[in-house]
Amino acid sequence: MAQDSVGLPSDFQFWMRKLSVWDQASTLETQQDTCLHLPQFQEFLRQLYEALKEMDSNAIIERFPTIGQLLAKTCWNPFILAYDESQKILIWCLCCLIKKDPQNSGESKLNSWTQGLLSHILSTFRSDIKEVDLFTQVLGYAPTDYYPGLLKNMVSSLVSELRENHLNGFNTQRRMAPERVRSLSRVCVPLVTLPDFEPLVEALLTYHGHEPQEVLWPEFCDAVNEAFLLKKISLPMSAILCLWLRHLPSLENTMLHLFEKLISGERNFLKRIECFMKDSLLPAAACHPAIFRVVDEMFRYALLETDGALEVLATLQVFTRCFVEALEKENKQLKFAFKTYFPYASPSLVMVLLQHPKDIPQGLWHQALKHISEMLKEVVEDQTHGSYGGPFESWFLFVHFGGWADMAAEQLLTSEAEAEAPEALLWLLAFSCGPGAGHQQRAQTMVEVKAVLSCLMKLLTSPTLSARDLQAAAGEGGEGAPRPPACQQLIRRLLLNFLLWAPGGHAIAREVITLMAQTDAIMHEIIGFLDQTLYRWDHLCVEAPRSRKLAQELLAELRGQA
Repeated sequence: MAQDSVGLPSDFQFWMRKLSVWDQASTLETQQDTCLHLPQFQEFLRQLYEALKEMDSNAIIERFPTIGQLLAKTCWNPFILAYDESQKILIWCLCCLIKKDPQNSGESKLNSWTQGLLSHILSTFRSDIKEVDLFTQVLGYAPTDYYPGLLKNMVSSLVSELRENHLNGFNTQRRMAPERVRSLSRVCVPLVTLPDFEPLVEALLTYHGHEPQEVLWPEFCDAVNEAFLLKKISLPMSAILCLWLRHLPSLENTMLHLFEKLISGERNFLKRIECFMKDSLLPAAACHPAIFRVVDEMFRYALLETDGALEVLATLQVFTRCFVEALEKENKQLKFAFKTYFPYASPSLVMVLLQHPKDIPQGLWHQALKHISEMLKEVVEDQTHGSYGGPFESWFLFVHFGGWADMAAEQLLTSEAEAEAPEALLWLLAFSCGPGAGHQQRAQTMVEVKAVLSCLMKLLTSPTLSARDLQAAAGEGGEGAPRPPACQQLIRRLLLNFLLWAPGGHAIAREVITLMAQTDAIMHEIIGFLDQTLYRWDHLCVEAPRSRKLAQELLAELRGQA
């Protein structure tokens, strides 16, 4: 037999002759011949599908004019259809013939005929299709009239049976056998994107038996999840939640799909990430603690693998914002304690971080930040709080709500603080840099940042301001030991905030950024900072027209250059 599509026409004729012989005789020799050739025939069907999936239905009919006869003969051969693998490949081939938007009566008839064959395959779960044929012929209906309705009714009947299964519980006389549910899910693998089958897909996902092991075919769950991610199927939240709860790889693949979007095209576009996040249903599904814990663990591993990449941090913060919104919307009275979602964190700290800054008067932001800093410092540096998992767990919790650190940087430059308050805010900023820094390194970072901040505060009132002044204030080009990367990043954030808020910063912003952006990595860091700042201001309803206008202009220009 030929091993590629070039030899398919000759193979096609060979198998047409074989099927005709098998169809006309039911002797023991014919049955043995069918079983003997079945592996080769399955391989032919697989090669045929590989060719069909690259063509539309018109091209298929043109290349294989008798394909309908071949598929029909195959569908009606009980020895071929008895094998699950044959059923699966056959359904794949039939799905290639369906025209989603038929343009004429010929295409509509082809759809109806194909639906009839699909109905026949599914009839192994219901009744003998020949009985239906005889009945409809007596009534005078043509196949084109009743096949679409038959398929719809068959799907509806299977859906009802699956739902009765759930309602009847242990009443075994009326329950669908687990083996039948499993076989049905396997048959549906290639059908999940067909609109007629959506109710059946949903019913299978929400099916709850009392079996100790999962009954749905894993490939069925994979196919549904892929179709959902590619927007080829529309399912309610309840069905997607069931899918992810019963098939962990589907949830993991959804998260990987999110990370791929982040890497490939949505980097530093937080509004797009938010839209994609909500469309994915991840935040809403995460209201179930089991889903949240898996999603959170994948973010944890992503941060560890990327050394705390800013894009991953920003995406985690968007997810957390959407999750909290979904939680508030779904749970007017919480079904689960927050400790269920954050088991390694101090409950009182979680409640403080969950406060929305918009709900706090702007004049009290400084006090709220100071309180967060004191609580975090107590957990991180007081050894009696070991039950909360150590510095990493505290840092991981804090970066979920990273907007507080960004607010602290702004507050240091824009508010009239009390004498001791900046120390608390400086500690918060130093801690936000990463969990790896110990007490001494955090203290050194605070010293460095405080010195830069002191110079910047003097420049706020300077009548003339130049890019070189800011470079000197940042301590760049000095002869001292180089700062750790996290400290350098923190100082760049302070400088960028200064440019946005200082009256004289607007005139020199572009020149300063040109001096700062010595590498592509720093350029993307600056773009990310501007994007995050605008995103945060939108959610906080910050009114700063001049600063907002400058940030928008700089962001547009830098994206054009990147």
